[in-house]
Amino acid sequence: MKNVTTKWVVGHKITLHDTAGNFDLAIIETPPHVKGPPPHTHQTYSESFMVMEGEMQFFINGKTQILRAGEVIDIPPNTLHTFENTQDKSCKVANIHSPKGFRSFFEYFGVSDDTDNAISKSVDPNLIQELIETASDHDMNIAKL
Repeated sequence: MKNVTTKWVVGHKITLHDTAGNFDLAIIETPPHVKGPPPHTHQTYSESFMVMEGEMQFFINGKTQILRAGEVIDIPPNTLHTFENTQDKSCKVANIHSPKGFRSFFEYFGVSDDTDNAISKSVDPNLIQELIETASDHDMNIAKL
């Protein structure tokens, strides 16, 4: 397998895969009842999600929809979105950002999978506050709701 990096980012296990194309690929494993990031947009990136296991609830431009295993959603730039696992079991999704570059967000805010208490550290209030204050440095523009 090519180089793979696994981090915990705001309560989600993110496995980053190297790609030859102009896109970033991450596999996201979300424990039960874990919310995604705050509602946000990307100016540069298109984003796609494919549910591999379980189901994920998405919030896109004010509308909620549930995707189940095998279903895909594409999110164009400047689209307000977030997601949440509302189920009692884990969910796994493939996540693509195009063009390449958003991986830096996961690497910067992620806590290495081999760190003690990585999942807890990934939701530390100080780290979450830093994310809210600096996410735009990674083209993640958090909505002021």
